[in-house]
Amino acid sequence: MLELIKAAIIGIVEGLTEFLPVSSTGHIIIAEQFVHMRESKQFMDMFNYVIQFGAILAVIVLYFNKLNPFSGKKDAEEKKQTWILWFKVVVAILPSVVVGLALNDWMDAHLMTWQVVSAFFIIYGVIFIFVEKHNEKQTPRHANLYTLPWKTALFIGLFQVLSIVPGTSRSGATILGGILVGASRFVASEFSFFLAIPTMIGVTILKVGKFLLEGNTFNGPQTMVLFMGTLVSFIVAIIAIKTFLGFIKTHDFKAFGYYRIVAGIVFIILGLMGVLQGNLS
Repeated sequence: MLELIKAAIIGIVEGLTEFLPVSSTGHIIIAEQFVHMRESKQFMDMFNYVIQFGAILAVIVLYFNKLNPFSGKKDAEEKKQTWILWFKVVVAILPSVVVGLALNDWMDAHLMTWQVVSAFFIIYGVIFIFVEKHNEKQTPRHANLYTLPWKTALFIGLFQVLSIVPGTSRSGATILGGILVGASRFVASEFSFFLAIPTMIGVTILKVGKFLLEGNTFNGPQTMVLFMGTLVSFIVAIIAIKTFLGFIKTHDFKAFGYYRIVAGIVFIILGLMGVLQGNLS
């Protein structure tokens, strides 16, 4: 029972942070320092990625009609636009697929340190504040998700590559990329959500496959732990997404920038105190 509670806590952290530009990886690292699960390192490495699938399911549920090209509620033109949107998503994920497959293991081995995570918390916090202040009097060029240009979609996908570095935030990088090329905050955020679907489904398959190919198997308690973390992540992500989209309708991202800076400083303090290990992978 205690392990299920711990899994639920990590699921809450994942659901809250996966789609906010604050780095879910960094927050899960912090959570794990205080919630010590009695599982192998191999299982936990897989667990931390697979529970993200719960957050992805939240996007699929919330946007099912918008993302479904077969919806009976859409006319022929709307179905066409949905297909085109999906093709843009595919184009946008190609850079991260190529780079991620090549460098993901190397990044985990060499960059998963509290120094790197805290540095990129702060760096992207400063960038968010700078970009928002620079854009205060700018009018977004792309305020419609369906008319987002192909080049813009690819550019956002290139920014997603940056999220391979721990502490960056996948959603943070892609939202920044969208804003920099003229997308509205809402369009940049929604496109970031949709990019997460194939990206995280692919990562889930890779992590589970790697876990099994290394000779590991799931026992009953581990299956329940994985299910609990994923379920809680799903429920919390639905609430987080709705709250986030409501927030950005009337606010900019500077608050997230300031939060990242504070969180990065806390990370540094915990690292210097020895609370965080030198290598967090």
